[in-house]
Amino acid sequence: MLFLPTQRHRTFLRGLVVAVLGGAFLAATEAFGGAGSPYPQRLFFWVTLMISGGLVGHLCSWVVRQFIDVDDRPWLAVVLLTFAITGPMGVIVWAATGLFSDQTLPPISRLTGLLWPVALVTAGAVAINVFLGRETPILTQVALPSSSAPPRFLKRLPMKLRGANIHAVQAEDHYLRVHTDRGSDLILMRLSQAVEELNGLEGARTHRSWWVARDTVRSVERGNGRATLTLENGLKIPVSRRYARVLREAGWW
Repeated sequence: MLFLPTQRHRTFLRGLVVAVLGGAFLAATEAFGGAGSPYPQRLFFWVTLMISGGLVGHLCSWVVRQFIDVDDRPWLAVVLLTFAITGPMGVIVWAATGLFSDQTLPPISRLTGLLWPVALVTAGAVAINVFLGRETPILTQVALPSSSAPPRFLKRLPMKLRGANIHAVQAEDHYLRVHTDRGSDLILMRLSQAVEELNGLEGARTHRSWWVARDTVRSVERGNGRATLTLENGLKIPVSRRYARVLREAGWW
């Protein structure tokens, strides 16, 4: 069976690559007083620390995403993640530096002096991950000529939804909930792949977790810099700030 990485897997792997490259850079530049040890030893030390930070960051990222849309507010995400990660990573670095140099824990007073350097490195790694991970808003094309093959996504619909008009597609963890005029059902698929296969139906991503068919939109509510679409079946769809700009330019409202 062909393994197709999910967005979560790609985010994790990207963070791992950034951690390894960051560790190699810090080792090469003899960062934070590491000039007295051989390069292989510094490399092992920094790569281990950066991977530890990546694991902590992955957990913190999951928590932060429960409260804000990272694609929508990337700078706020960078600030929150930097604060969340710096504390535990400061303790890890504090303990590791002592054990690495003379196999004993350093005095607790040294911990406060490490927080600023740790915060600086963390902010750089977090910013790289957040901005590399942002998704580009995509509008699917208008309906293709009748002689063309139908969008591939239609073939994935369960039998009870075959021939139905698609209103929206919603990401639910590893699944997609397809909303139609005949009800809804789940299929196992990534939203990014679904958007590609919906090419031929006029619609757009409105949010990290939503794709909407344009002809099903009946009203738009705007306020506090955000928008909400109401579909013909009464379903209300959030529009993040980042996607709102693209939709507004495309004449959705």
